[in-house]
Amino acid sequence: MIETVVESIRVSLVTQHRVVILKEVAGERHLPIWIGPFEAEAIAMELQGVPAARPLPYDLLKRIVTDMGGVVREIQVTDLSQDVFYARIMIEQNGRMLEIDSRPSDAIALAVRTKVPILVDEAVMDRAGVKLEAEGEADEPEVPPQERSSESTVSEADLSVFREFINSLDLDDFDRRRDH
Repeated sequence: MIETVVESIRVSLVTQHRVVILKEVAGERHLPIWIGPFEAEAIAMELQGVPAARPLPYDLLKRIVTDMGGVVREIQVTDLSQDVFYARIMIEQNGRMLEIDSRPSDAIALAVRTKVPILVDEAVMDRAGVKLEAEGEADEPEVPPQERSSESTVSEADLSVFREFINSLDLDDFDRRRDH
């Protein structure tokens, strides 16, 4: 498993689609995961220290786990199948480890609230991880060389659509929110 952190949430000015960008702690690859607007807002609010007027579902889940004697230990992005990411919330309760199936967006929203590691399976990072360009560099992010079986091959055409979307995103709105 590769430890990551939430680097940013990006919003397309054209389509309003959101992507959470996870960056590996000990490397340069990023893992972009499409998420919904409510999940994006919940993650951004927590990262920016903006309190919700009423508890969000992730605040509620955190409270329930804690009140039932559990501790969220980590979040794992475990699989990528047919363009869908899968995740698990790892909860320790009474000496046993519970693995709860989750959408990555929900798991990440919980992870930022509980301040636990967000881990990504190496095979997932190998398949979907990208190197994003720095400001002023080429338009295309570098895609790391990948060893894939013919079953799990993602075509360059599939990746180019995702790269175009990422490169069209504007971080100004996210930065403005963080400053307030």
